Amino acid sequence: MRTSTITRDTKETKIKLSLNLDGNKKININTGVPFFDHMLTLFAFHASFDLDVYCDGDLSTDDHHTVEDVGIVLGEAVKQALGDKKGINRYGMMYLPMDEALSRAVIDISNRPFLFYKANYNRLSIGLLSLENVKEFFRAFVSESRVTLHIEALYGDNDHHKVESLFKAFGRALKEATRIVSDDISSTKGVL
Repeated sequence: MRTSTITRDTKETKIKLSLNLDGNKKININTGVPFFDHMLTLFAFHASFDLDVYCDGDLSTDDHHTVEDVGIVLGEAVKQALGDKKGINRYGMMYLPMDEALSRAVIDISNRPFLFYKANYNRLSIGLLSLENVKEFFRAFVSESRVTLHIEALYGDNDHHKVESLFKAFGRALKEATRIVSDDISSTKGVL
């Protein structure tokens, strides 16, 4: 089983996260930021992962540390669950519509962390989630998982739809990239 459990305990957040890349969509998310919980649930569902996340963060300050630190821990969990990456597809791509909004996510599980992120929003937040922190989540995930991720909301009018299409596209692309397709390492170098 490609699973991992990560605990992170800082002065800003206390997080416990369990992940199963070969799961059955058993999802339990509680970060204290309801819209972020919704996005992580959609991500895990569309990736077909089991994901359990509990975060007690300093929300009296704002949502930044919670969102960023969950990205850090999720990135660590994916990297750990992938192990030596033997047999994975390595690449994943998804265009995903959500009504009038369309997003694209392209992933290379390369051991070379890089994020290209592009999204324009009409407001500052949705519920308790500051929209500037969506990028911080993806940046933290990329840094810890050591993947290359190009993700962008190509267009749309409704910010909820744009963010939702980003997280769903991310889940679908990661599902494709982590899928076992062979007995080999998907690199001419012999390692990822």
